[in-house]
Amino acid sequence: MALTVRTRDIPKIPGAVKWYRVSAYITGVLLLALVVEVIIKYTPLQLEMQLGNGPFLVPNGTAGETPGTFNLSIAILIAHGWLYVLYLFTDFRLWSIMRWRPSRFLLIALGGIIPFMSFVVEHRMQQKAMTTYHELIAAQQREKEAAR
Repeated sequence: MALTVRTRDIPKIPGAVKWYRVSAYITGVLLLALVVEVIIKYTPLQLEMQLGNGPFLVPNGTAGETPGTFNLSIAILIAHGWLYVLYLFTDFRLWSIMRWRPSRFLLIALGGIIPFMSFVVEHRMQQKAMTTYHELIAAQQREKEAAR
């Protein structure tokens, strides 16, 4: 038996969708930056990214060593890791409010670790959630009118 959204959770759907969308975009962009970082670091290029005084791309292992520079490669790794945790929290919140099956939670979670998937999954889940939301609001309106 499929679970339906609890009546008390219907007003929470737009907010949960908004936070999920924001976290999905941030995680997706950072994942793409991470892909670029891995490509330039582990291919024959052997480069890292840094910010500050000096060149943007430096030989592997030297990013952030010069005074006034910041190791952007490490920052991308750390930021994606922590923001993926936030993404999982927003994923869980949306999933639990919508009372979707467990496989959908896993599909959404994969969006944060497979490049470009967060954008595709975000679009689909946002559509599903908001369609359900509008259907539930319309059903509530019909019930109110029928009660009159």
